[in-house]
Amino acid sequence: MEPEPGEWRLVDLRMLTFAGENAEAYWSAGGERLIFQATRPGESECDQIYIMDDRGGSLQLVSTGQGRTTCAYFFPAADRILYSSTHEAGPACPPPPDYTLGYVWPLYEYDIYTANPDGSDLIRLTDTPGYDAEATISTDGSKIVFTSVRDGDLEIYTMNADGSDVRRLTHREGYDGGPFFSADGSKIVYRAHHPTDPEELKDYRALLSDGLVRPGTLEIFVMDADGSHQRQITFNGAASFGPFFHPDGKRIIFSSNLHEPSGRNFDLYLINVDGTGLERITTHPEFDGFPMFTPDGRRLVFASNRENREPGDTNIFVADWVEGPEENAGEVR
Repeated sequence: MEPEPGEWRLVDLRMLTFAGENAEAYWSAGGERLIFQATRPGESECDQIYIMDDRGGSLQLVSTGQGRTTCAYFFPAADRILYSSTHEAGPACPPPPDYTLGYVWPLYEYDIYTANPDGSDLIRLTDTPGYDAEATISTDGSKIVFTSVRDGDLEIYTMNADGSDVRRLTHREGYDGGPFFSADGSKIVYRAHHPTDPEELKDYRALLSDGLVRPGTLEIFVMDADGSHQRQITFNGAASFGPFFHPDGKRIIFSSNLHEPSGRNFDLYLINVDGTGLERITTHPEFDGFPMFTPDGRRLVFASNRENREPGDTNIFVADWVEGPEENAGEVR
């Protein structure tokens, strides 16, 4: 499959799923397997967690098949998996949000679980009312970072891999979420929006009280792993999300509609950790999101609406990553 014109960093682009809504595919530490969430025709009414190999084969359902799941991740040794699920709140899919309020994300009654890679030995790590999700784990396997509404606002927390020693890292009113550790575990990248306009703040609070959040504006932030030195690195006024560190720790890849802030054409972008060198990676006229590099930085996985067989499908794609030519790096095209 050929990348779009301008997608020069992507070589040998391959489509791994072919139907349904497939997203948030994340690599195992060795780059041999992917774990992701999907609503698959004839299999599930809402997202469940699956594992497949890096060619799209050996597909296996690893969540319970009940409730709705999200945000799955491998432990570094690939001996456990991590994901969030609503199944304790009820076996049915929770209802969709009320889109008469505009485009909003629902904050379902998720809790965070670990399990064996085949889904057995399910262990619940969180047990607080409301939303506990967006969990990922440091490369040494010691710390989980996640988003929670447990203190009345959407904040980022860390905990040990067994769920102990929960610590709050963010404290500004507004949405802080989608966190990932850098490869060396020293930093966390995340998305955030802290409304200051009185009407916008009123809207945020009203939606939050109804278990909703409006993601129309999100910027990319970085902080140290203990929550110190929080700093904003994008200032686009767009909806930027899904940030992930390049293994070198110097760059961040993310998805944004910054070329079309009022629309739903999301593309992938690369930026230096200090906010310089913004570069557009994908140019497809529909959605590209949830990027993640293999630990060696040689391949990129992402979700996209390209090559859809049915309207609304989102599928998983893998490409080899090109580091050069250096003269093209740092340009927004």
